[in-house]
Amino acid sequence: MRRFELMEPTSLAEACALLAEREDSRAIAGGTALLVLIKLGLYIPTLLVNLKKVRGASDVADAPDGGLRLGALASVYDVETAAAVRERYPLLAQACHVVANIRIRNLATIGGNVAHGDYQSDPPTALLALDAAVELTDGRRARQVALADFLLGPYETAIEPGELVAAISVPPLAPGCRGTYLKFTTRSSEDRPCAGVAALVRTEDGRCAEARLAVGAVSPVPVRVRRAEELARGERLTPALIEAMAAEATHAVEPMDDLRGPADYKRQVVGVLARRALAACVANGATA
Repeated sequence: MRRFELMEPTSLAEACALLAEREDSRAIAGGTALLVLIKLGLYIPTLLVNLKKVRGASDVADAPDGGLRLGALASVYDVETAAAVRERYPLLAQACHVVANIRIRNLATIGGNVAHGDYQSDPPTALLALDAAVELTDGRRARQVALADFLLGPYETAIEPGELVAAISVPPLAPGCRGTYLKFTTRSSEDRPCAGVAALVRTEDGRCAEARLAVGAVSPVPVRVRRAEELARGERLTPALIEAMAAEATHAVEPMDDLRGPADYKRQVVGVLARRALAACVANGATA
């Protein structure tokens, strides 16, 4: 491990000011990703700005619009176990629950997870299906960016120099939404996903009033399968329609070959997961 300075601000504004002073500085919260990069010599900062002492940045709280505001420093475990998440967004609780292991979930933060831009991560796929947005700040002003526009590519995001993720905003869901998150790993259950699928369905009078389908861990960024969502609108979610939606999911992704499988294999896995996730949404009565 190389030597570096460590600063511990108590506000996001102070943290942003420290990051703006030095180009070779980097914010650290849980450190589950950054410290690995440092140990491997892939990134060598001379200043780390520890965010753990920033006050009020780890709250999971109701938002004025009826949704939730997830403080960036809330751990993945905090999000997974928060009563408001489990009751109103169990889809997100499911995705957080299958991140690595309990030790990692207690260390890793939801803001760091999103800011890292790792395409092989579970929460961003669920957050994409929930139409989440990322709140960014440079200490002087705040701006909000839809998660779909925030994630630009593998380990590439829309964060500008001197900015930090302050929170993740999750809008309210219409009553009657049912959702699920399914993940497939090629090694241990604690492994990062070979593919992950988030599905959300709302029906009225037996027909689909709304459907959302997101696929992660196979393309450079998580993907919303808009064509599948359009197919379902106003229709009965029969096995044949679900099969057609799953097929659209396989066409929407651009799988990348890696240690977890070749592209063609991942495409097939996406189809299976999409079909199972949609069928589960139709069969169960849990809200998203």
